[in-house]
Amino acid sequence: MNAIELDSVTLDFPVKGGARYLKEQVTGRFRTEGRRTHLRALDKVDLNIQQGEILGIVGPNGAGKSTILRVMAGVYSPDEGLVRTRGKCVLLAGIGTGFQSNLTGRENIRLNGSIMGLSDEEVVNRMDDIIAFSEIPAFIDQPIRTYSMGMKARLGFAIAAHLEPEILLIDEVMAVGDAAFQKKCKERIKEMVSGDTTVVIVSHNMGTVKNFCDRAICIHEGLIHTSGEGVDDAILAYQQILTEEE
Repeated sequence: MNAIELDSVTLDFPVKGGARYLKEQVTGRFRTEGRRTHLRALDKVDLNIQQGEILGIVGPNGAGKSTILRVMAGVYSPDEGLVRTRGKCVLLAGIGTGFQSNLTGRENIRLNGSIMGLSDEEVVNRMDDIIAFSEIPAFIDQPIRTYSMGMKARLGFAIAAHLEPEILLIDEVMAVGDAAFQKKCKERIKEMVSGDTTVVIVSHNMGTVKNFCDRAICIHEGLIHTSGEGVDDAILAYQQILTEEE
């Protein structure tokens, strides 16, 4: 059964000033409508992700990787096409995304839990595990604004990993922290997948993608450049794109 389905998904972003580079004009990623110019972030993307699968997404900067995650999460609505997700979805993207800076770490845990539809009792029952996983118990009752980027990332991952989403979308967050914490994050994701959680990871770390993902795709200029059948094929396509752009 598919947990995520994208059917001919197209998304344009309005951009002031038109195409910045000749390559963007030649490739046609910029569309002009009247006085407004649009960047085609995703171009008729078709993608099915099975329940319990770990999918990696690779590609150069500006390729559409983070955009496709936000479409899956419902942050962006496509201009054309359909997006279907089955189950509770959590997007973990950027340092401190979704945190209220004036609230403490503990208060942010409760806030994120309520947003996810959990009762206060359910959040409280998970509280100790979340704090222990984050490895920042001494700071948990301090305002988030006092946290370092690494502390925010640790807490963000700890919350997402313990709210038991059916779909977990991760955008580069696993690159933070020391090697021991990264290993713990990977082990936690494997536990979640064993319980049928679907995970989609955007990463520039090819080692993470190769050693961790069941499957991978390469995105470039809003298009999928691989069939998604093999991790090695996606990595090779990404490396070829980087070579061509040098």
